[in-house]
Amino acid sequence: MSHAPIHARRVLVVGGTRFIGYALVWRLLARGDRVTLFNRGQTPDPFGDRVERILGDRTGPDFAERLSGRSFDAVVDFLAFEARDVEAILAAFGDGRAGHYVFVGTGQVYLVRKDCPIPAAETDYEGPVLPEPADPSDREQWAYGIGKRACEDLLAAHPEFPSTRIRIPMVNGERDHRRRLEGYVRRILDGGPLLLPDGGGTRTRHVYSGAVARAIVDLLGKKETFGEAFNLCQEEMPTLAELVRMVAGLLGARPRLLAAPREAIRDAGLDPARVSPFSTTWMSFLDPGKAKRSLAFRHEPLREYLGSIVASLLAHPADAPPEEVATRETELSLAARLGPGALLPEPR
Repeated sequence: MSHAPIHARRVLVVGGTRFIGYALVWRLLARGDRVTLFNRGQTPDPFGDRVERILGDRTGPDFAERLSGRSFDAVVDFLAFEARDVEAILAAFGDGRAGHYVFVGTGQVYLVRKDCPIPAAETDYEGPVLPEPADPSDREQWAYGIGKRACEDLLAAHPEFPSTRIRIPMVNGERDHRRRLEGYVRRILDGGPLLLPDGGGTRTRHVYSGAVARAIVDLLGKKETFGEAFNLCQEEMPTLAELVRMVAGLLGARPRLLAAPREAIRDAGLDPARVSPFSTTWMSFLDPGKAKRSLAFRHEPLREYLGSIVASLLAHPADAPPEEVATRETELSLAARLGPGALLPEPR
């Protein structure tokens, strides 16, 4: 029996060919929605004639020109990073030509706040922000969070515009173009030890790309979400060491995890965040309580979604390893210098 939707929505996805957007488009198409993609067309997609494509530069005059006169039931925006990006949305659709605008934000809006609680809830957004850091890598991350806050603040200043803001932490998924989880998988499979900055004892709370896509599809057009912000993330809060061991278990391997001081990693000419992408100090930790209560949001179990990603990586191996793995020999040399005393004990 066919289960066609009562109303096939017209949905514009700004971005949509990588990672979460990719998962979202497939879900919209499966529902029977009419999808239009707006992007520069630089990333190939497999959607064929199932979608309409509008090619243009989001940050240039192409955006307004190519969308002139168009209207949509919903607009999902993956490419708004600065206030001017939201200004372009308001200019293009502020006259009622977008039934619902969904801004895909980040938990980093909390990390740039002074004394923000952990985990961070939506009510923890307000407050003074940290000054601009001196370190270049920290400055880049800080600027990202500040830019996303500027987008959110502009939307909040226009309550008449039907918008919803979602905030997500580090994302794992089958098409992660950053290839973060894949880096751990490659290191586990080569049999060598893995360096975990400061011992991998920091707790993690990520989100699955499929869960984000599903939540967006479910909230489109719901007036009760207008003007609201929602954190989306998984339930589990494993330490990094526990997370890596779980991935290794899915691979049928027993990893050798070494506690490596960050300074020792840097002294070896390595970047801790590249050696272990889940060890960045700019990794948000969210409270999903509001989404669970208001949206009936439910996330896949961690082991279940990790299994899907690992299976995909093994079934469709990339031709070349992630760029970060190019330093593997240096990592192994440092591991040898640290010696067996740095090995983390096996869990009981």
